[in-house]
Amino acid sequence: MVRSVIRGVGSALPKRVMTNDDMSKVVDTSHEWIVERTGIHARHIAGEGETTRTLAVAAARDALAAAGMEVEKIDLIIVATSTPDQTFPATATSVQADLGIRHGMAFDVQAVCSGFVYALTTADALLKAGQAKAALVIGSETFSRILDWTDRTTCVLFGDGAGAFVLTAESDGANRGILACKLHSDGRYNDKLYVDGGPSSTQTVGHLRMEGKEVFKHAVVNIAAVMQEVLDEAKVPAGQIDWFVPHQANRRILEGTARKLGISEERIVLTLDRHGNTSAASIPLAFDVAVKDGRIKTGDLVLMEAMGGGFTWGAVLARL
Repeated sequence: MVRSVIRGVGSALPKRVMTNDDMSKVVDTSHEWIVERTGIHARHIAGEGETTRTLAVAAARDALAAAGMEVEKIDLIIVATSTPDQTFPATATSVQADLGIRHGMAFDVQAVCSGFVYALTTADALLKAGQAKAALVIGSETFSRILDWTDRTTCVLFGDGAGAFVLTAESDGANRGILACKLHSDGRYNDKLYVDGGPSSTQTVGHLRMEGKEVFKHAVVNIAAVMQEVLDEAKVPAGQIDWFVPHQANRRILEGTARKLGISEERIVLTLDRHGNTSAASIPLAFDVAVKDGRIKTGDLVLMEAMGGGFTWGAVLARL
């Protein structure tokens, strides 16, 4: 059986850190108000010269170094992003060029906060089908550039950053790699979390808009359900999960979802407090933090999940 094995992970963050106290100087809010409702203490904000592309390249190089892999081995690049540098070409092709790769394929995936889960599932399918042998799967976002900085209900939530996985197709019989993936969407909820602009509709970039209570209500139910689907497919009970690496959206959502499946708080990788919601970058960012600090080790069983605007949602189970 061919499996997509995670060979290395990496990440990149903008230099500027914006604390909640810094945020209170921009919009009518406070550290206490933000922490109570979200669990966020700070986030990174992209500055001059820092873009979705540059962050993606930095995260990719970090992941390649961790994998000990030469860049020439990569023949598939997928970038999950809702904040590309350009409407086209795909950010992934720019990353490909910056890395000096002249072969294979590169494209973007847009599923908002679920983007990395969608990209990981797509890469897994292509590797298993023999369309590629080694992949870079990257989540990279500069959400600060589509925020309405007068709307305290949204601008306090998001940050910028990038994370990356290096995957290789392996058939050595080892019980490693991606074990199961499940994706869902329901376009009826477009107006619950969206951007009010676009090339075809308004010829503008637009700003992020969200009905927070509605998103929260759907998130806990949908995410818990898709996580259970993945566990059932892999025939793995929740009690065997070593680490739960969720999309970093809201602390109450993360804890509520984990409780539904009986996953203890000690097994949740939480970086929301220091990164905020980095959309498609949040899962690989959190994963990389836990690998670098020694929590996630080779052989660990890791469950990842996300839900994004649209709505889109999904989960991936993998053994490192």
